[in-house]
Amino acid sequence: MDPCPFIRLIVESLALKLPQSSKPAGSGVHPSSTPCFCKLQLKNFSQPQTALLSLCSTSGDSPPDSPSFSASFHLEPTILRRLAAKPTTLNLSVYTGRMGRTCGISHGKLLGRVRVSINLMGTEYRACVFQSGWLKLGKKPDRPSAQLHLVVRAEPDPRFVFQFGGEPECSPVVFQIQGNIRQPVFSCKFSSDRNSRSRSLQLDSGYRTRRWISSFEAEKERQGRERKGWMITVHDLSGSPVAAASMITPFVPSPGSDRVSRSNPGAWLILRPHGFSISNWKPWGRLEAWRERGSNDGLGYKFELVNDSGTNIGIPIAEATMSVRKGGNFCIDTSTASGGGGEAVLWSWPAAVRGFVMGSTVEGEGKMSKPMVQVGVRHVSCIADAALFIALSAAIDLSMDACRLFSSKLRKEFCHDHQDYIT
Repeated sequence: MDPCPFIRLIVESLALKLPQSSKPAGSGVHPSSTPCFCKLQLKNFSQPQTALLSLCSTSGDSPPDSPSFSASFHLEPTILRRLAAKPTTLNLSVYTGRMGRTCGISHGKLLGRVRVSINLMGTEYRACVFQSGWLKLGKKPDRPSAQLHLVVRAEPDPRFVFQFGGEPECSPVVFQIQGNIRQPVFSCKFSSDRNSRSRSLQLDSGYRTRRWISSFEAEKERQGRERKGWMITVHDLSGSPVAAASMITPFVPSPGSDRVSRSNPGAWLILRPHGFSISNWKPWGRLEAWRERGSNDGLGYKFELVNDSGTNIGIPIAEATMSVRKGGNFCIDTSTASGGGGEAVLWSWPAAVRGFVMGSTVEGEGKMSKPMVQVGVRHVSCIADAALFIALSAAIDLSMDACRLFSSKLRKEFCHDHQDYIT
């Protein structure tokens, strides 16, 4: 498999130095206690970002002692082709005061702007630094002005790109995407058996007694009021199963409600083959999902890696909420401190893993979904590794249906007895 060229444009070591005479705007605002922030916009790139700024008291041109949050832009091949034709510009607008708006009015007061010229030619093959040091925010050289410290650099971030040929519940083929070339690499098999108390999976003996299996077996039968038994198996081109996602805990509504609550989420196990038997599986990760309450109706989820030490405690990776109506992007990225628009908020990841891990699109409820999956090259040593992320992508996509309100009907592919589906 050959990856697609991606570039990560990183803005880091951000800090602000105010002149002695400057006073941030706002009643009761003091430089030592008020968070300053900046808005970052890459020209011809539609998604601006916001980063907090720490105030720096170092003298001269010394770098800041404690730089604040960083930001990054992920540039895919289509954007690179558009931006590589000529240099572009990174615009940074610095504000004092609080972030956010009230009645359409911004809380922050503009302090100044800086621009950094960006030439992305060749950065898909080598790292490049565009700016490192302090820049003045003021335009008048004879007057003291605030200074912004930043490091702007680009580094190659190649990724494998896959797309489901249809909705996961329709047992689609999965294609690898390379420019205009679509090559089949996996096939999926979805199955649903609501009348089954457990899947016909053989898990390694060290896992069988853990709480996630016992909690499933202890679940009371709620015929017609639970969604269970779903499983999707990922096969390679030879037909051998290389990964799977199995619904290990049913999705059931909370008492007196028709929604899956955060206090009693449904759960999936992401599985990989174990040993020589194709029916013997070993857990790799666990995904929980639920339906959030409130005005912003959302799909909540939490993903953790299964701990190989044999303990009941997994390694938490990410937790976030995405819009049920609009969908979002399930993303695991160790360089992202927080997520927006459905991106996962990273908790922890093994020390050996850094950078972008995976991203997968999720359509909103009731919309046609053909997930697009990106996987960082450094996290794929063989085709079976990529298959795990395909299974995880299918699980989060299927969770949008599993968390559908129980007053709604599902399509027939989800229902073994075909008594609770839409046509």
